[in-house]
Amino acid sequence: MNVTRYKCSILLVDDDPGVLSILAAQLASDFEVSTAGTAAEARSILAKRSVDMILSDLLLPDESGLGLLEWVRRTAPRTYRILLTGTARLEDAADAINQTQVHRIVLKPWRGEDLLQNLRAATRTLLQERSSEQLGDELRKINQELEQRVAERTRELEAALAQIQQKNTILEKMALTDPLTGLPNRRAIDLIARKELLRRARTPSALTLVLIDADHFKNINTLYLHPGGDHVLVWLAGVLQNAIRTTDSLGRIGGEEFLVVAPATDMVGAEKLAERLRAAVANEKTVYNGHEIRVTISLGLAVCDADTNVAYDVLRDLAAETVKAAKDLGRNRAVIRPVVPPAMPA
Repeated sequence: MNVTRYKCSILLVDDDPGVLSILAAQLASDFEVSTAGTAAEARSILAKRSVDMILSDLLLPDESGLGLLEWVRRTAPRTYRILLTGTARLEDAADAINQTQVHRIVLKPWRGEDLLQNLRAATRTLLQERSSEQLGDELRKINQELEQRVAERTRELEAALAQIQQKNTILEKMALTDPLTGLPNRRAIDLIARKELLRRARTPSALTLVLIDADHFKNINTLYLHPGGDHVLVWLAGVLQNAIRTTDSLGRIGGEEFLVVAPATDMVGAEKLAERLRAAVANEKTVYNGHEIRVTISLGLAVCDADTNVAYDVLRDLAAETVKAAKDLGRNRAVIRPVVPPAMPA
């Protein structure tokens, strides 16, 4: 495999054509050489293209070599700067190093081999710096691309997470919602009731639980089949929802049974609530496939006053007992019973 070694470009600046000729001959094997006789000519060349190195004589006809190298430092800081001088004054060396920040100083007269070795060493330094800069640029580019990919992946993950959260919210809602009526299902209304019992443990208040059962609902399913029964259940849910207060909660606990959690409702409030619910259903009707349908409901109410602590299961069982009593008494009515606290041991 053939490998072509990179040649650094060098601009030689001297007003003596003989010096330029000698320098060019000595450096041609290792460098791409261009020459200039004045600072102005050197500036013109540098304005058109960049060079890796510039070697300038200290004494030029139109400008000091230090002035030229200082201009190069400001306009092309990556260019390696070398001063060629026939004077060995300490002041000139100090100015070259401190003001112009030249990289190397070559004294006249010079030995060709020494100059070549000197510039070869400079070339190695220059190429190492360029290589480090290139690697740094490539590393920064890789890091930027990586950061961009990470940012894009993060946005994708955030979007996916948002979709998952949205779906989870929908699933949670579905898990707590009766699909037919859109009301809270049994699990949800039980949670509502238990939370209300926890709240009243901190802030004592009355609480009423209302169990509702549609009367003779089997007859509706028989006459109008299940689609007709579903229609009536949806209608009944809407009537009951419109009859309760905004602070009350209504849920469907299964079949034709509904449950109302009524906070801050004592015996007097329970009687009013029961009659409002019963009358709302009895006085309304719905139409299915051209048939007018009327239904009534039986209600069982368990009332717990503010001073009585009760477990949810006890309250719910009492409501179930009272709705059974309402049905046994002829339906289309409500039976209301207070929670009786357990007797204190003698």
